[in-house]
Amino acid sequence: MVAGVRVQVGEIVGVHGVRGLVRLRSFTEDPMAVAAYGPVEDEAGRRKFVVRLQSAVKGVWIARIEGVETRDAAEALLGVGLYIDRACLPEPGEGEFYHTDLIGLRAERAGGGEDLGVVLAVHDFGAGTMLELKLPEWATAMVPFTLAAVPLVDLAAGRVVIDPPEEVEL
Repeated sequence: MVAGVRVQVGEIVGVHGVRGLVRLRSFTEDPMAVAAYGPVEDEAGRRKFVVRLQSAVKGVWIARIEGVETRDAAEALLGVGLYIDRACLPEPGEGEFYHTDLIGLRAERAGGGEDLGVVLAVHDFGAGTMLELKLPEWATAMVPFTLAAVPLVDLAAGRVVIDPPEEVEL
């Protein structure tokens, strides 16, 4: 784990009513945990927000942000990501990883150690988690983040081993 790494735990995606409530999408495993880490910050770390969850509605939380009392003030926060320091999170269990810990790892081909590039991003478009690899010459490739396609994640060595399925050309 790198000290000072920030992790996005949520995002303000809408407003609710006229009294300053917001719609908040949680990115935490337990959706209620988005408010459990104490104050969260914007991406730049300049603004702090105290979040109080009110209720869940259609996959988002209705939340009160301390100091936000009007619809206009809530609308000014649309699209703001909510971040905490990585050190505030518990260590993941065996075989579990935070996306932020995977990004930047060196990707090597299984069976030979050929350097494929680096993990650029982690995505989940609904059909399972994918690693986006930045390949040489600015190309990218998506690899399923499954045990078959990624048989080894070695955080200590800063690498993942990739055994791509036939349909993925690397």
